[in-house]
Amino acid sequence: MTVVDVDAELPDEGRMTLIEHLTELRTRLIRSFAAIAVGAVVCWIAYPWILQVLLDPYCASLADGSECSLFVRNPLEPFNVRMTVAGYGGLALALPVVLWQTWRFIAPGLYRHERRYASTFIVSGIVLFALGGGLAYWSLPRALSFLREIGGSNLVPLFSPQEYLGFIIKMIVAFGISFEFPIVLVFLQMMGVVANETLRRGRQYTMVGIVVFAAVVTPSGDPFTLMMLSVPMYLLYEIAILYGRLRERRARRREAAAS
Repeated sequence: MTVVDVDAELPDEGRMTLIEHLTELRTRLIRSFAAIAVGAVVCWIAYPWILQVLLDPYCASLADGSECSLFVRNPLEPFNVRMTVAGYGGLALALPVVLWQTWRFIAPGLYRHERRYASTFIVSGIVLFALGGGLAYWSLPRALSFLREIGGSNLVPLFSPQEYLGFIIKMIVAFGISFEFPIVLVFLQMMGVVANETLRRGRQYTMVGIVVFAAVVTPSGDPFTLMMLSVPMYLLYEIAILYGRLRERRARRREAAAS
C-alpha cells in the first residue's frame, strides 16, 4: 500500500491560532459538502438503478409470486424519495473525500511518523464502511421476513417508498458507521486519549455496550440483525486492541534502541 507523506502540505500546528484552526475546519467542511453535492447529482441521475437495487431485499423476502411493489400515499412522496436516495448516495460516493478532509484536519495533532498513515486511514475507512453496508444489505431479507411475520398472518404489509427506503438506508448507514469503530479506537490510542490497557480492562463493559448500541441503532431490532452487528463490532474492537499492543511493542523497541 502506498504511503502518502502529507507533512509538507500540513500547516505548522505550533503556529496556528484559534482563528486559523476554525478557518481550516471551515475549508475542510466546504470541500466535503461540495463532494457530497457532486455525488448527490450522480445518484439523482442513476436513481432508477439504485432504486431497483434497494428493492431487491424486499422482493427476496416475499413468497414466490408475490407482487414486489411499494404504495405511494402522498403526491410529494416520489420526489422526497428521490431526494433521500440522492442525498445518502452522495454521502456514500463522497466518503473518500470526506475521510481525506477529516485526516487533513486531525493530522497536525499527531506525531510526524503517525502522519504517514493517510492512505491507510482512507482505504480502511472505505473498506470498513463497505463491509458494514454489505453485511446490512445481505441481512435485510431475513430482517424483513421476521418483521412481516412477527405480527401474524392477519396483518398485510403495504410499505410506502419513504418508509421502506428510510428503513433500508438507515440499516446500511448504521452498519457502515458502526464498522468505523476500530478506526476511532486506533486514533484515540495514537493521540494518547485512550490507553490500550484501558481497552483491555474494559472488554466486559464494551461487550454489553456494543449489544445495547446495536439494539438502538438498528431500525429492525430483530435478534438476527442484532447478532449480525454485535459480533463483528466486538471482533473489530479486539483488532483495535491488537493494533495498540503492537504499537506499544514497537515504541518500546524504539526506546530501547535509542537508549
